[in-house]
Amino acid sequence: MNARNNLASHSPTTPDYDYLIKFLTLGDSGVGKTSFLHQYTDGSFDGKFFSTVGIDFKEKRVVYKPPHIDGISRRSQRIHLQLWDTAGQERFRSLTTAFFRDAMGFILIFDVTSEQSFLNIRGWLDQLKTHAYCEDPDVVICGNKVDKCDERVVSEERAKLEASKYGFPYLETSAASGQNVAKTIETLLDLVMIRMHKIIENSAFLRNKSLDLHNSHLKLDSSDWNGLETKKKSQCGC
Repeated sequence: MNARNNLASHSPTTPDYDYLIKFLTLGDSGVGKTSFLHQYTDGSFDGKFFSTVGIDFKEKRVVYKPPHIDGISRRSQRIHLQLWDTAGQERFRSLTTAFFRDAMGFILIFDVTSEQSFLNIRGWLDQLKTHAYCEDPDVVICGNKVDKCDERVVSEERAKLEASKYGFPYLETSAASGQNVAKTIETLLDLVMIRMHKIIENSAFLRNKSLDLHNSHLKLDSSDWNGLETKKKSQCGC
């Protein structure tokens, strides 16, 4: 399945949003990635475990209110989110990593009741470094299933310390109760939108097209993002 063709086929013929943004969930099988996305998009939770085969996605529309950056106030923007759910099993790895480069942000989930899923964070981040659109993509790390207090084996302090080593935000989540599920998406969206505005403002793309960031209804999908990020890397030499 071609990611960009899939994006096009599921987008409205005449888009009524300002930005199309794709996030990808990562993590071992069984950590709750699918339940996390169902909770965010539908507000529902099914305790039964169904292993994702390959890749799937959910969609949601949100209104994003950007924070003031350098004292500049920006208008609210209509965001069409595509939230891609990846299989955690090794046998699907070549398929799922093919989608990494088209994603603009990543939600790395482990299970606080599973020591191994926590230890495997490093392996997933190595995969991102190899296959994402750049070596330092925007990532939020989640310790899921915090509602299972009696089964917990990874402490919040330990998880925060591990996330801080990589410079990523850490949130404790529960797909069952909804705790911090929406906040995780909002945190990642903040990071991605701030990065995107900086890239657009400083890129030759904006100057050559003579676009006004504040007045134009700029439509971006993952292919535009990759192009802007490439320009950024070529300019800064990173």
